[in-house]
Formats: sequence, C-alpha cells, structure tokens
Amino acid sequence: MITMKDIILEGHPVLEQVANEVMLPPNKEDKETLENMLQFLKNSQDEEIAEKYNLRAGVGLAAPQLGISKRMFAVHFEDLQGNTYSDGYFNPKIISHSVEKTFLANGEGCLSVNREVPGYVSRYARVTISATNLAGQQVKLRLRGYAAVVFQHELDHLNGIMFYDHIDKQDPFLIPENAKPCDLQGDK
Repeated sequence: MITMKDIILEGHPVLEQVANEVMLPPNKEDKETLENMLQFLKNSQDEEIAEKYNLRAGVGLAAPQLGISKRMFAVHFEDLQGNTYSDGYFNPKIISHSVEKTFLANGEGCLSVNREVPGYVSRYARVTISATNLAGQQVKLRLRGYAAVVFQHELDHLNGIMFYDHIDKQDPFLIPENAKPCDLQGDK
C-alpha cells in the first residue's frame, strides 16, 4: 500500500526530469505500480482510511512522485457534471488543445509540495489526450475545465515541471491572457 512516506517532495531530482516512456504492453511491475497509485488516490479520499494512515487527499498521482521516472499517472475524481475519472494511464500525451486558457481560482496543490503556493496556474481550457489505460486499451480523452487541469498537472510531472513553475513570479495573481477561471470541480 502506498502511503505519504512513499511520495517524494519538491527538490528531489526525479521531479525535475523528463520521465521515460513505458514499454507497451506494460510489464507486471509497471501495471501493479499504476494499480497501486490508483488505489492510493481512492484511499486518500476515504475519510476513514485517510485518517488511519495519515494520507493527504489527492486526485492525481504521477510515477515520478514515487521516485519512478516513467510516463504513467493515475487519476480519481468526479467533476461537477458528474463525470467520473478513475483510471491509470501509460504514456499519456496531449494531441490537441484550445487556445483559450483556464486556471483554478483557489490555486493548485500537489502531494509532493507540503506548503501553500499562492497564485494562478495557467492551463489549457480544453485538451485531448491519448494514452493506454490500465485495461491495455488505447484511449482518447476530450477534457475541459477541472478535468483538463488535473490531467495537465499530472502530465507536467512526467516532463519535470511543477505546478508553481507556471505561476507568474512578479504577479502570482495575474490573470493569464485569454483565460477564465474554472471553479474547483467544474468548468464555466
């Protein structure tokens, strides 16, 4: 079972590297790791389990956050429209995106960052992502609003980018050009 002690923190060199592609079909170890990452997210959102094991709630977890430099991440959340995203992805990539940008009005957080980092994180409002899911299927996901933000946050981890790298250093609350805020769990 993955716990907070398994998650590496900002400053660790793996979080600053571009992760390696996963050989497909994935080997048993990579598949089990990704399944465990998804289970961690489910556990972190279960109040009883989270309290028992002292887990911080998360909606996404990328392999580099476990010190594993491989292109895979898991997500587990529901957006305001009631769409559930709960799967693991190997070698995800953005194949198209909107010109329009968005950001979370409350800012972003990260399981690898144990501090508040105020500021707006500019993201594409809509993205289309291709990946291989845990079931071994090639999938194409069209995401918008909060879902697009979550997936981009995790994809950044695969490219050695932390969410705060997107925050304007001079003016953290500068609204990005061509951007509208999306609320915490939906898209407006």
